[in-house]
Amino acid sequence: MYLDFYGLREAPFSITPDPRFVFLSERHRDALAHLLYGIGQGGGGGFVQLTGEVGTGKTTLCRLLLEQLPDNVRVALVLNPRLTPLELLQSIAEELKIDISGRRESLKGLVDALNAFLIDAYAKGLRVVLIVDEAQNLSNEALEQIRLLTNLETATQKLLQIILLGQPELRQIVAQPELRQLSQRITARYHLQPLDEGETDAYLRHRLAVAGSTRFPFTRLAVRRLHRHSGGVPRLINTIADRALMAGYAREQAQVGDSLVDRAAGEVLASPLRRWRVRRLGWLVAVVLLAALITTLWAWPVRSPEDPVPAVAESAEPSGSEGRALPDVPVGELVARADATREVAFTRLLAQWKLRASDVGVATAMRCPATLAPGIHCLRGSGSLAKLTALGRPVVLRLHVDAQDVWAVLLGVGEKQVRLALGGETHDIPRERLDPYWLGEYYAIWRAPAFLSGTTLRRGDSGPAVEWLQQRLVEGGFVTMDLDGPALFDARIEAGVRALQGATGLLPDGIVGPETLMAVSGIGRDAPRLRRTR
Repeated sequence: MYLDFYGLREAPFSITPDPRFVFLSERHRDALAHLLYGIGQGGGGGFVQLTGEVGTGKTTLCRLLLEQLPDNVRVALVLNPRLTPLELLQSIAEELKIDISGRRESLKGLVDALNAFLIDAYAKGLRVVLIVDEAQNLSNEALEQIRLLTNLETATQKLLQIILLGQPELRQIVAQPELRQLSQRITARYHLQPLDEGETDAYLRHRLAVAGSTRFPFTRLAVRRLHRHSGGVPRLINTIADRALMAGYAREQAQVGDSLVDRAAGEVLASPLRRWRVRRLGWLVAVVLLAALITTLWAWPVRSPEDPVPAVAESAEPSGSEGRALPDVPVGELVARADATREVAFTRLLAQWKLRASDVGVATAMRCPATLAPGIHCLRGSGSLAKLTALGRPVVLRLHVDAQDVWAVLLGVGEKQVRLALGGETHDIPRERLDPYWLGEYYAIWRAPAFLSGTTLRRGDSGPAVEWLQQRLVEGGFVTMDLDGPALFDARIEAGVRALQGATGLLPDGIVGPETLMAVSGIGRDAPRLRRTR
């Protein structure tokens, strides 16, 4: 109804997954890179896990992945994972067009047929990939059956690559002790975060432009309110924005302001009655907890001066640059007794770079603007431990423990352990015990010329930033060229950028964004590095 009023050819905020409207934020591009890596060169045959809240774009990424698959890849896509192990194997065989006549009701027969297919595909130079969407709905028995499929292998290579797409609870499911064998085979984990406010603005403009808009109908405050109501979740952004445009049309308002967005969000999201009930329940819970606390304190035993003071065992190894071996203590309990605040974590990260308060204020670093000070940059990103290992820089990790934000500094990574600075202590923690608390968000600091702030470089660009890029790529051995020539971002530079991105776990798209700039800045430079742990 509002299309003509706002000068649109078609509805810009339909929730159908039209590929023309796909908007890839830095996080989405990074997630897609993980999936492509898992299929293209992750050849160890382990699992790749992609999680994200409802509506953040996991299914859209899956569609993009299927469109970009190489010709030598065969895919089995399971969209309905509420299956028994037998039904799951039947679905995989049907997706791969395997003849299972006479074997449909036999687990062994289905596995044998699948194994024969995989060996034949390997002999023909083909890769076979299993993608399970909504994988949080898989039963433990089905997950165990999927794990057993990774045992199908030759003497040198696994025959099946498996990608699990699911909601955040998938992380808790695979962290169960009974599924530890599966968890240990997950070679890449990525949690897809919602859009930030700047990305929400870019998302709205992109979809409106595709729909034919020549002007942007939302005010700046409306965008801010829309982001706040939606939490940056693309599906909710679409629903609220569509309802706000409808309200603007009904009132003949060419500019959609924050009041219309608030009204639209109130209609789309929880009703006022529901919100009132939730608020009332929250007060009741708070009163009950307060009463319980008062009762506990009233009954707490008071130790008399004559009572012996229990001895506290001292650690044989003081905290320092080396990690303290962690006994079998839950990470949540460890964090609860550490002063792991945001301020402490960023102070420690600045110290890694030998930066003082006079150079960069801790309060400024905690906000992580693109430029902290001349020549000192900050990046808020999202990724996996594999990506951070490839980048090789200490970073601040944002952990979620019992609905609280906890901040740690990643100092080292190994095959089995990570080294974290939690408050004033440093601990070596098994990798799988970190995963339930970390959703992939990290903060990094890096040094580079001040003129690079906010820069994005691509083929056809020129100038001082491209000259700096050329020098770094030549120094790192990613490009061989004469530096006396013009500073032009040509095909050779693009190839060098792709090579660097592939080596550091980034999406090899040849475009130099913030993460690639950080990776380039570390070539041949004296900078803090992640230590190697066990």
